[in-house]
Amino acid sequence: MTSFNRSTSRRLKKLTQIPSVWEGDRRPLSSPNQVSDSEAKGECILWVDYSQGVVRGMDVVASDTGPEAIVRTLMQAMEHPQSPARPARPQRIVVKDREIQFYLRGVLQDLDIAIDYAPELPLIDELFRGFADILDSQTPDLPPQYAQILREKAFAIWQAAPWEFLEEQQVLSIEINKWDVGTLYASVMGMLGMEYGILFYRSEDSLKQFRAAVLTDEESTEHLEEAFLKQDCLFLTFESVDETDEDEDEEDDLADLPLSEIDPTFGNIHPLEGLRSVLYDEEALVILVAIESLSRFIRDHRRQLHEDIFPTLSRRYRISLPQSEESTKSVPVTVSTMPQLAAELEEMAGFGIDDREIDNLDFQSLRDDLIPEDSFLSLGVVSWEMLDSLRKGVSYHQASEIKPVGDGLPVILIQTSRPKAKTVIERIEAAGGLRAICFNPGADPFDGDRYDLGLLQTQNGELFLFGEFLDEDPIHVEARKKWNQRCKNTKGYCGLIIAKGLTGASRGNPQLRDMMALFEGRSLSPKDLGIGTLQLMPQLKFE
Repeated sequence: MTSFNRSTSRRLKKLTQIPSVWEGDRRPLSSPNQVSDSEAKGECILWVDYSQGVVRGMDVVASDTGPEAIVRTLMQAMEHPQSPARPARPQRIVVKDREIQFYLRGVLQDLDIAIDYAPELPLIDELFRGFADILDSQTPDLPPQYAQILREKAFAIWQAAPWEFLEEQQVLSIEINKWDVGTLYASVMGMLGMEYGILFYRSEDSLKQFRAAVLTDEESTEHLEEAFLKQDCLFLTFESVDETDEDEDEEDDLADLPLSEIDPTFGNIHPLEGLRSVLYDEEALVILVAIESLSRFIRDHRRQLHEDIFPTLSRRYRISLPQSEESTKSVPVTVSTMPQLAAELEEMAGFGIDDREIDNLDFQSLRDDLIPEDSFLSLGVVSWEMLDSLRKGVSYHQASEIKPVGDGLPVILIQTSRPKAKTVIERIEAAGGLRAICFNPGADPFDGDRYDLGLLQTQNGELFLFGEFLDEDPIHVEARKKWNQRCKNTKGYCGLIIAKGLTGASRGNPQLRDMMALFEGRSLSPKDLGIGTLQLMPQLKFE
């Protein structure tokens, strides 16, 4: 048995011994009426002065913590008691657990404290009854009768992963017409790999107002928080079960975690209520029906939803309700895509290029003779401070009016030898400069590989291949997610840096002095480019 150090015993014996009786015990936190779960496994340790009717020490520990914990809390009760008690040593301690009694007798034998047993501890019993009443009166996050099925439906959505092919602006309407809900407007989050979930707006106006408010001032934290709380929606989001790391590494992606480490969260946002991570009965039924109908729609139309153009689709379902007080056994629901709304939201956000530029896109053949084969290539970002220095230091600069939002300008950096870099710059200049940078899908029909093709488009409409990346390359996938988010922050602006020094000491890490040209342009999505998936032809050229 572990005992106090001699110095600790001497220190404790110096405390004034008062003629009082202390009660001590440790008990589970959950009330008898609650179903135990992973969040209710803790135990509460209490030490109270029965003579004065005050709590001297309290702590919460894991249920598998050893008996030493009750001694640690007792030491706090003696040396650092809760106010208004003063440091002291009791004459007598009473516990209702024989094991605790025998343990304390061995540990405290040098402190002249009597350790007794009693079948009842009146003051502690009263305190724990109060704790149980508080726990019983708390509203659970989900109605108990719907909690399990809601979680099952949420995991089905997680495994369907609609964010792999639906962007936030590609809204789906879910017509329910029950529980005072007409149509919900589902916006899927997660394509950028930052936050996964679905927002179910109660009105189209609420969705538009939130998008407009965010676009008005993306740099103001207070403005964004205010806009967030003015939404009118139900939500399903996903997060990691282990949230102990408060400083999340931006490279961590929830999608890389196993299902056992994913936790769905449900809730409600309303201008007059704010954020509430609790669903009441009718809200639970609404979001249950919405999730189930959405899951079926994704299952039935997954192939069409993967297309570059957001299609016009509609499907009617009858969703069965779980057994409850509801007399209705099922609800008819219609799920539809909203291409017109998606186009309106894209125009609102200023994605892609304007109609005049799109009309001028004249796709010829894809060429791969611009960028030297042995070049070093990277996707990255240039801070706004460094961008100012770069603009002044390069030999050639093609400028754009870019609002500094986010951590910097997303750039493609190509490093080659000085003579080859000079040739690349001259060819881009001769083509009128850089118009856009795009990543477009490519496929090899012979071995089944799929690629993410990096393309440069010059002002005369020519397309040049600068990189071929396997879709399954995790490093490129992560780099693309960051590229997409940064381009979204800059409203589609990005840059191309041509640098020398491939054979020198700065190979793979060009310095400012190595950078010869900066071309500022726009980022295009495959939809903007409109050329579809490029197939690898027998000549081993993407055409």
